[in-house]
Amino acid sequence: MTATARSRSAPSRSAPFVVAGLVAAATTVVAVVDPHEPGRFPLCPLFAVTGLACPLCGGLRATHDLTHLDLAGAWSANALWTVAVPLLVAAWVWWAVRSRRPDRPRAASSRALVVVGTAVVALLLAFGIVRNLPGPAAVLTPWA
Repeated sequence: MTATARSRSAPSRSAPFVVAGLVAAATTVVAVVDPHEPGRFPLCPLFAVTGLACPLCGGLRATHDLTHLDLAGAWSANALWTVAVPLLVAAWVWWAVRSRRPDRPRAASSRALVVVGTAVVALLLAFGIVRNLPGPAAVLTPWA
């Protein structure tokens, strides 16, 4: 392996661990600084202006609750985030394992990225709409 090939592959091999370090640091802050206490974190701009809960509203509270192993609290703060976290951890493990393989991992096609990105945006929009409907809001919105 040439020095050029080695230098190109080193960042891709360490990227999952750099991301894990950044996520761990941010999660530690949220675990220590309780977002349930008003004024600890800024208010969601969409909620502040419209009174509607965006798909991410309650995500910090859910993360705090998950770090304290309070699944019921996390679910009531943001059910979508509570379901997404284990999936994101599984995706990170897959990424980390693939990055450590000696063979060059195959890059995702741009079409696959567009399909996945579109699906994620559609899921977020659907969750954002449903959590603001009168019936589901009682279950999907933490302050309802």
